Amino acid sequence: MAARILDGTTLARARRERLAAEVAEFTRRHGVAPCLAAILVGDNPASRSYVESKARACARAGIRSETFHLAADTPATDVLALVEELNARSDVHGILPQLPMPPQIDPDVVFGRLRPDKDVDGLTPANMGHLALGHPRLAPCTPLGILALIDAAGVEISGSEAVIVGRSNIVGKPTALLLLLRHATVTLCHSRTADLAAHTRRADILVAAIGRARTIRREMVKPGAVVIDVGISRIGGAIVGDVDFEAVREVAGAITPMPGGTGPMTIAMLLENTLAAARWQLEGAA
Repeated sequence: MAARILDGTTLARARRERLAAEVAEFTRRHGVAPCLAAILVGDNPASRSYVESKARACARAGIRSETFHLAADTPATDVLALVEELNARSDVHGILPQLPMPPQIDPDVVFGRLRPDKDVDGLTPANMGHLALGHPRLAPCTPLGILALIDAAGVEISGSEAVIVGRSNIVGKPTALLLLLRHATVTLCHSRTADLAAHTRRADILVAAIGRARTIRREMVKPGAVVIDVGISRIGGAIVGDVDFEAVREVAGAITPMPGGTGPMTIAMLLENTLAAARWQLEGAA
């Protein structure tokens, strides 16, 4: 029997609808709507499209958004000055420096300058540290969306064997930490892992976030596993993920499509983080 499809688009829409009611109540109570400011440096088409999608999603949820589009040759000092300006603005509750950035800009330095209570991507050293210590405040959006999709599959995370393929600071590492907080037994694999399939075949929950098209094949998946595909590649004009979808869906219990899986959930969690950041700043609770 083919796997159940975990439709991130439908789940994200439902979460946005619930969020819109919470945003309306927050705005009524405080007299100001939550505001997300995005910083886009350069003309990467995918980044520009993503920022535009986030702006549309903000509008539907009642969140105010601003986009600061800077030229690709903008000096790092100008980007950092903008970050400091937005840090100081009381009407801006979330700041999103869009990745990737041009080579003259070190994203670690940019995120290091963000106020932790405005870090809606959860990537400042302070927020990552809180997550590592087991007390998350604002956690990275894609990992939060991954856990929401796993929950939607009806899987009991506690006690499950979870394998993550990919060790990035944006997805792999924070996903591992979030799953540990939910009492999963977590294995974090990467490009140097010997015999990757030996690890993935044990997984009740398999998260593929390595950025290599169709790396996860049918024979690498435990029957009945939940498979979450985060990777995105283009092959012959088609968008594909890290998972060989058509083959793996025949053995998995549940699987995300690509596109339409983790992408919409990432945006939904960004909106939820923006409201959480506004509450942190105006109500004193993250």
